[in-house]
This record gives sequence, C-alpha cells and structure tokens, in this order.
Amino acid sequence: MAVYTDITEDDLSRFLTAYDAGTLLSYKGIAEGVENSNFLLHTTKGAFILTLYEKRVDRNDLPFFLGLMHHLAERGLSCPLPLPRNDGAQLGELSGRPAAMISFLEGMWLRKPSAKHCREVGRALAEMHLAGEGFEITRENALSVGGWRPLWDKSADRADEVETGLQDEIGGELAFLEKNWPKDLPAGVIHADLFPDNVFFIGEDLSGLIDFYFACNDLLAYDVSICLNAWCFEKDGSFNLTKGMALLDGYESVRPLSPEEAAALPLLARGSALRFFLTRLYDWLMTPPGALVVKKDPLEYLRKLRFHRQVQNPAEYGLLR
Repeated sequence: MAVYTDITEDDLSRFLTAYDAGTLLSYKGIAEGVENSNFLLHTTKGAFILTLYEKRVDRNDLPFFLGLMHHLAERGLSCPLPLPRNDGAQLGELSGRPAAMISFLEGMWLRKPSAKHCREVGRALAEMHLAGEGFEITRENALSVGGWRPLWDKSADRADEVETGLQDEIGGELAFLEKNWPKDLPAGVIHADLFPDNVFFIGEDLSGLIDFYFACNDLLAYDVSICLNAWCFEKDGSFNLTKGMALLDGYESVRPLSPEEAAALPLLARGSALRFFLTRLYDWLMTPPGALVVKKDPLEYLRKLRFHRQVQNPAEYGLLR
C-alpha cells in the first residue's frame, strides 16, 4: 500500500486552485510504490498523478527529482512531467506534506515481461543515461557501497532470524564488496530503481519510465546490473539467459559498455543484489505489524546474490563480445 497520508476532497479541491489543472472530478489512492503517497486524479482537463512526499524523502532532494524529469523529457525521453503551479513553483503543500502534480503517462507495467520487453528496457535505460548528460544538479547515491554498512548494522544482530548463518555470510560479502568495488567506471545520472513496475508498456511497445525518486549520480553499469536483477530472473529463482542477452543487447544498441564496464558486471550485480537485500531485510525486520506496507521477501535477493557470486564472465549474463 502506498497511501500513508490521507487527503479530503475539500483540501484537494483547494490545492488544485493553484494549478491550471481544471476542476476535480474524482481521485483514488494508488497501491504501487513504497516511498510516497500517490493518487490518480481525474479533472476537467485530464488525468494527473498527485504525489505527497513522505518523511523518508528529503525535501532538499526534490529539486533534483523534479528537475531531472524536465531535463530528460526535453531530450526526448518519455517520462512524466511535473505540472508547475500558477506562481511558477513546482511544489505545493497538502495535508502537511510537500506535494507535486505530475502528468499522467499512458500504459501499464508488466507482470510477465518477455525477452522482447527486456530488450526495450535495456534500450530505454541507455537512452536515459545519454539524456542525463548535462544535468547540472547532482545527488549522491546514499544506497551505494558507502551506505550499505550503516544499513546492515541496523539489521545484523537479527539477521539469523531470517536464515541461520546469514549474519556471517552477509558480513563477509559486504567486506569483500567494500574492498573491491570499482571506482573509475563511467558515471552519470542513473535511475537506480528500474523495476518492472516503473516501466510502462502499451502492447509490446515501451511507453515510458516512471518513479525517479531513487535517481542519483553513480556508475552507469551499476544501473545495468540493477536491471539484470530486476528483469532477468524467473519466479523459481533461475537466471533467464535469453532475457539477459536481450536486455544487454538493447542497452548496447544505444550505448556500448566499455570493456572495463563489461568485466565489472558480475561484481556490480553482486552489489546491486546486496543493496536490495539489505533494504528488504531492514523492512522485513523493522516494519511494525499492521503497517500499510507490503513487505518484500529479502531471501529473493539473497538467492540472486549467491548466483552472481558464482559468475566468472559477463558472457554468463548474455553479453556477447
């Protein structure tokens, strides 16, 4: 569930008077997402997404997120656009939260993506990386290698409640990645959360990317590894080589990986699997009973991490050189 803050019809109608968005016809909460409260609005001027930024989102980061969407759209990437207020500001306030009106993007996310869809995702990710060039605001990735140990320290003492031996295994994995993490690969703006529910399709065609609220500056190939984890494993935990090949081929059709990036993919994939394992583990252990948040199984990403630990060559992901 992703509605943490409720809103009333009267408050919303008053909020809309600050925008050229028409008169409210209907609204409903949107279940997807974990960070913010989201609502689908229908007005006399069309459909919009209303986002209320919750306490986990630093208000100081909002100019980066909203400005990035404008920057990418101006360079041809299909993504939602923040609607400016009548006074020119991008942010308002509703129910005590910073709030933004975002354009509605047609399409739906896929529960069972095919290899063709994976190819489209790889291509769109590379296009986003190129479109992000020249964006002047920067944002550090708080969930890259430097942020993993503080996150792990919050869960380490209880990790064996999830699986026996986990505390020692993850402690060793973290130490290895901290020692060996690459530093000199090409970097830029990354999405950092391009899971299937953040990519919309109309039929077989990709219609756009959404949810840029983890976007930041980091290694471009790290973003590729996140997508390998998110798109190329089946429900039984097996890696789908055909999907991996398609995703990487789609990416390289727009932005070829350097030899150094290709060689680093197994390590980067281990790191991105660990990153999502750690956030899931924390939520699994720390979310109080009854909270309106759907906890995700951290063991899914533990299994992916163990797979990547055995990979010796990027060809095992389908990268043909």
